[in-house]
Amino acid sequence: MALDAETRDQFIDTLRRFVTERLRPLEAQVAEADRVPDGVIEEMRDLGLYGLSIPEAYGGLDLSMEDECLVIFEMGRTSPAFRSEFGTNVGIGSQGLVMFGTDEQKARWLPGIATGETVTSFALTEPEAGSDSAAVQTRAILDGADYVLNGSKRFITNAGKAGLFTVMARSNPDVKGGGGVSAFLVPSDLPGITVGKPEKKMGQHGAQIHDITFDNVRVPVENRLGGEGEGFKVAMQVLDKGRLHIAALCVGVAERLIADCVAYAGERKQFGQALSGFQLIQGMIADMKTEAMAARALVLEGARKRDAGQTIVLEAAAAKYFASEMVGRVADKAVQIFGGAGYVADYGIERLYRDVRIFRIYEGTSQVQQIVIARETMKRGG
Repeated sequence: MALDAETRDQFIDTLRRFVTERLRPLEAQVAEADRVPDGVIEEMRDLGLYGLSIPEAYGGLDLSMEDECLVIFEMGRTSPAFRSEFGTNVGIGSQGLVMFGTDEQKARWLPGIATGETVTSFALTEPEAGSDSAAVQTRAILDGADYVLNGSKRFITNAGKAGLFTVMARSNPDVKGGGGVSAFLVPSDLPGITVGKPEKKMGQHGAQIHDITFDNVRVPVENRLGGEGEGFKVAMQVLDKGRLHIAALCVGVAERLIADCVAYAGERKQFGQALSGFQLIQGMIADMKTEAMAARALVLEGARKRDAGQTIVLEAAAAKYFASEMVGRVADKAVQIFGGAGYVADYGIERLYRDVRIFRIYEGTSQVQQIVIARETMKRGG
């Protein structure tokens, strides 16, 4: 559902103030503690951020894809760790349920997901199945009224606090590739589930990832999401939407970095004048701004096509590929413009430089996006 213009603008304005006045002052604290304060999480729940993409019938805001991207542009102007707190509820952790869930499954889980009472995780990646997502080896063998899950998942966002996992597992070992994979809604408190310690990461401190082990976990048949063997279909449709969401986040971070660079270049003096007066600095800012504008346009085009019911495999991959590569270049130029100040922690530029590196890896690496873009372009004939 698209909000009317007035309501949307009011929501964006409220969110912009929240980001500026509440979240940005906490960035260094969150990075040092590697956690977002509970009070901030409650405020994000009260704003409705956990339910952006959940249907209104289940307590969510049910935003259109375009409106969701506009919200995430704003969230990109602070540490990505804040967005990560609710990102799985809005995207990959809930959308399989929204798209493929039965009425009973939706009624059971979506209200809690919308409020943030239930945190979700999307468990696809494994030690031997990353970019090759169809190579899932976690098994889900039917035994009476249950599937029995055995295997492990790697680098799962929000696994340590999740109440519900969407797990991709091979339910038919005789079928190779994606055709043998099914999706399952797995409550995190089932016996046999072990969540590992949080990983130490290059960036995005405050947003935690964990490994998960499934040891003879019995999951009722009614918890299967979609049909037998449809897990890969569920995953790919979820990722199309998720790629637009991450691309929007990349745009927001880039716009934050550009604004910081413009402010710093106007204040910092060298050779008797402000940095902003030097053409080589202006050239870097021009490149940054142009690329950010191009990425924003790609994201919004893809979002509008999705809202119109069109297939967006190509558009989502292109937006995610370009935006994630773009924000890396913008962050690098930002360090250069800030000079020594960009390399030390006080200004936060080096932190964002590290934070954005993951965008080229998760939700499909840049190389996977290139494969998708080429395949879809050839399929469409140019």
